[in-house]
Amino acid sequence: MPNQNLNEREKLILQAVVHLYITTAEPAGSRALVKRFDLDISPATVRNVMADLEDGGYLKQPHTSSGRVPTDQGYRYYVDYLMHVQAMTKTDRDRLEADLTHQLNDADDILRQTSHMLALISHQTGIVEAPSVSVAEVVHIELMPMQDRKIVVLVADNYGRVRTMVMGLTKTLSDDELHTLNRFLSDVLRATPVDQLATTLRTKLSEFVDSRRKLAEQALGVLDSIPTDSHHQLFLEGATQLFEQPEFHNVERAREVFGLLEESDRVVELLRAGVHTTDNQRSRVLIGSEDEKHGLEGISVVSAPYRVGDKTAGMVGVLGPQRMPYSRLTGIVEYTAQMLGRMLTRISG
Repeated sequence: MPNQNLNEREKLILQAVVHLYITTAEPAGSRALVKRFDLDISPATVRNVMADLEDGGYLKQPHTSSGRVPTDQGYRYYVDYLMHVQAMTKTDRDRLEADLTHQLNDADDILRQTSHMLALISHQTGIVEAPSVSVAEVVHIELMPMQDRKIVVLVADNYGRVRTMVMGLTKTLSDDELHTLNRFLSDVLRATPVDQLATTLRTKLSEFVDSRRKLAEQALGVLDSIPTDSHHQLFLEGATQLFEQPEFHNVERAREVFGLLEESDRVVELLRAGVHTTDNQRSRVLIGSEDEKHGLEGISVVSAPYRVGDKTAGMVGVLGPQRMPYSRLTGIVEYTAQMLGRMLTRISG
């Protein structure tokens, strides 16, 4: 944990180093800091303060005789104690709302466009996690016959998304049996979370008698065979913008980051890492390799959960180099998460 007891001068210099490095991608020297921020102290004094901050682990000197850059600890102190979150500008808010409103009736289009707009406005990689199956509810379920004792299971949810799975049967069902079974499933499982179909039906078995129980047992045989979908669906835009950052001009470095972005489960873990469950609207900044399980050196993530109704449904975030404008991006991510939640709540009704 960073020491919270930096004196005012140390806070001032650390904040100035972070701001200058974010802007220029060049190590900050004492004279540049005095000139850029019109500091009322001498370059010699600034150098002494920077040396103290380096001793404390907040700054480092990449090369001999060069200026200083923030360390992970320096960024963390800045984010936790010095940063003021910038509200998203009205121009960007209007642009985001106008763009997403055109996609109002289709959840996937809204999610895809949200990640696109995040990338466009933030100049980083925009990432949106689709609502999890635990908050998506069934509006229609149907079994459709195929050849060779196979059926297609079609599940439509309240976000307008449709999942289809091909299942094998031990015996062929007649058209009448399928029709009766479909009507039964629609009556019993409507508004059930998509990941709770078999569990819900099993708990209701004791309530059924005679023909309804036989139908429930038939349906359970089908639903029990549906694999649990633990894969996280992500909408990701702007990955190529990372190449514009000097940190990723190194081919090996870029390959490592792009490898990460291809692993959706790993990206979701990064988005969720450290988000406080006690405050479902609070954003989180994950800096570099400070998260030993998921972090990557030189990478940062700003993320926030979005809610559909009264439930946390997924995550929104941006990924980029450590040298990113955290105060601006935090405001953008928080506003986008709130707006996305409102729009999905409206269409999921």
